[in-house]
Amino acid sequence: METSTPLIMEKTSEKNTATFTHLSTLTQYIVPLGNYIFPILIWSSYKDKSEFVNHHGKQTLNFQLSLLLYTLVLALIAIPVFVTVFLQNLPMEAVFNDEDFVIRNFDFQGNIGLLTIGGTAVVLFGLLKFVEFFLVIYASIKASNGEYYKYPLTIPFIK
Repeated sequence: METSTPLIMEKTSEKNTATFTHLSTLTQYIVPLGNYIFPILIWSSYKDKSEFVNHHGKQTLNFQLSLLLYTLVLALIAIPVFVTVFLQNLPMEAVFNDEDFVIRNFDFQGNIGLLTIGGTAVVLFGLLKFVEFFLVIYASIKASNGEYYKYPLTIPFIK
């Protein structure tokens, strides 16, 4: 039976700093671009003082930059698809009848392929944000335990 032991024993202050570096990315839900600003501030302040914090800071920033790249790719797929489908179906008529909302002159069947691609990109974006939240928490726990952690599917922009 394999037991999980920390790969390295770090000082409590280093573990806390590395943990807060990961958790600081969650400020994106309160502060625009907080997922970049706060990790950069923490990492740049401590990267020369601790190899452990340096590792976790790089991982955090690389993960956030990778997510930005993936989000841009998904947006470059979804936005043109939805704009194209919308423009192909002009003039479109939306009617409000008592409690019903009806869209007329919209060709769903002729655009099902494009709508599927755009919808898939939107669903993948939602999944990406969902997984991001839990990976940040998991990385924070690993850092708190004094373990090195590497996010999956991360491009090493900062080496």
